[in-house]
Amino acid sequence: MAKAAKQTKPKTPAKAAGSPDAEEWLTMYQQMARIRAFEDRVNLLYTSAKMPGLAHLYIGEEAIAVGVCSALNADDYITSTHRGHGHCIAKGAAVDLMFAELLGKAAGYCKGKGGSMHIADQDNGNLGANAIVGGSAGIAVGAGFSAQRRGSGQVAVCFFGEGALGQGLIYETMNLAQLWKLPVIFVCENNMYNEYTHFSETTAGQPIDRAHAFGIHTEELDGQDIRLVHETAVRVVERARRGEGPAFLLCHTYRYHGHHVGDINREYYRSKEEERDWVENRDPIALFADWLLAEKLTDRSVLDGIEAEAKDEVERGAQFALDAPYPDPSEVETNVYA
Repeated sequence: MAKAAKQTKPKTPAKAAGSPDAEEWLTMYQQMARIRAFEDRVNLLYTSAKMPGLAHLYIGEEAIAVGVCSALNADDYITSTHRGHGHCIAKGAAVDLMFAELLGKAAGYCKGKGGSMHIADQDNGNLGANAIVGGSAGIAVGAGFSAQRRGSGQVAVCFFGEGALGQGLIYETMNLAQLWKLPVIFVCENNMYNEYTHFSETTAGQPIDRAHAFGIHTEELDGQDIRLVHETAVRVVERARRGEGPAFLLCHTYRYHGHHVGDINREYYRSKEEERDWVENRDPIALFADWLLAEKLTDRSVLDGIEAEAKDEVERGAQFALDAPYPDPSEVETNVYA
């Protein structure tokens, strides 16, 4: 049986007011590098025909997952989406167990039965990804309701894309969260495209106004700037812990790859020039590195070392999953409820 690769993932720290120190910023950089390396390896697994099914890569959006999750305590909750690998890693998931899940292996987080779009890691507060667009909103609000009733001080974060703004469940749950002042943070990752259609062709009015209609505290921000994402997340999380109710963050971002790993030729719905502009000028990891170096919080050799370590960890995790056994056929109905 394959032996699990040793993990070096940082713990999700408890956050208080105040700017992070250099060590905390570098921990965030490490998480972003880990997500980027993981997704690059997922793409390779798919293109080499070693991964069943599809995956939806998070490359280009790393600052949102890391910026938000670094503002949470270890026992806070998140719910995720079909494009959820970044959220999982940012909340503390181990890459070897994630790879095992993607490859349908018994060592995976859901014993190989969930795959890319249904990873859950409850030990780290991740209540699960969801292949249904907007489908996890009810879970997040339920977790927030539970936390309020128990007086635990926990917060729940609901990640979703701008395409979910066409789903009624989002509005039903935002309504309840605001009525009952639940500690829920709705994080809309606006990467501009609902699969292959620009959101302006599917969403009437301004996305931010959807949350305004419920009287929810709203903020609109550059999702490529991890410092801004983190600062905003810390503020609204503390607000929610004080019992002041939910918040809605509209984070503007961009997915570098297609809707899924098989979406290769994208020129029929977005231009190569647009993609190149985001990659060359708005990359969240490069922007963060430039700031860290400009502020003299680290040097290039340290960042290079972090990136190399992330790639090595990811490679070991992928090999662990490739070598791991599949579940025994007798378990086909175990822990399956629908």
